[in-house]
Amino acid sequence: MYAILSKEINSFFSTLTGYIAAIVFLLVNGLLMWVFPGELNVLDSGYSTIDTLFIIAPWVFLFLVPAVTMKTFAEEKRTGTIELLLTRPISDTQLVLGKYFASVVLVLIILIPSLIFFYSVSQLGSPKGNIDFGATWGSFIGLFLLASVYAAVGIFVSSLTDNQIVSFILSMAIAFFLYSGFQAIANIAPLSGKAISIVNMGIEAHYKSISRGVIDTRDVAYFIGVSALFLIGTKAKLQSRKW
Repeated sequence: MYAILSKEINSFFSTLTGYIAAIVFLLVNGLLMWVFPGELNVLDSGYSTIDTLFIIAPWVFLFLVPAVTMKTFAEEKRTGTIELLLTRPISDTQLVLGKYFASVVLVLIILIPSLIFFYSVSQLGSPKGNIDFGATWGSFIGLFLLASVYAAVGIFVSSLTDNQIVSFILSMAIAFFLYSGFQAIANIAPLSGKAISIVNMGIEAHYKSISRGVIDTRDVAYFIGVSALFLIGTKAKLQSRKW
């Protein structure tokens, strides 16, 4: 599994994929937080908070994470290297987890530079350091878990096709539905009595819960469970070649 993990990470940074993903993430959030005027601008808000990052980042990751994962299996299928890979002395589980953890590591690498935003805002507080550390770190953890689910979705979809564009679009659509689709369904009048249960099936409710600064095991279990579901689906797709 380590060999697959290392190979995938090297492939991210041997091309522009990893660098572009990190730059786009930081640039979009940086512009909205510091440059573009409005209620999302830190300087205009008058409060030492980086809520803008945690409001915008899930939507930015909707594009970035599928862009990173779209070639994990699709490219292997297109070039025919998937057959060679499947003959190596590694299990399907190791192959799937190797590619998944490589994507998760890339997400973590993208998130680490955003700590600059946290430090900058904390220094602007009065007094310095006047920022809600609990909620901030909870939001970072929630954002990482959210992106990890997106990565699992992207890898699953990539295993279904040999077309990277199809993988990208379908991954983005599924991730979007998981994030806000259940909220939309809950707003349908006939389902209003079950609204809370339906909303809790989506990512957004659990992400917002963690962002309050309290790490609830139910929220963590949700993210791990959804990721595991898509990874199991990916393994099943790989094993279908034997059926």
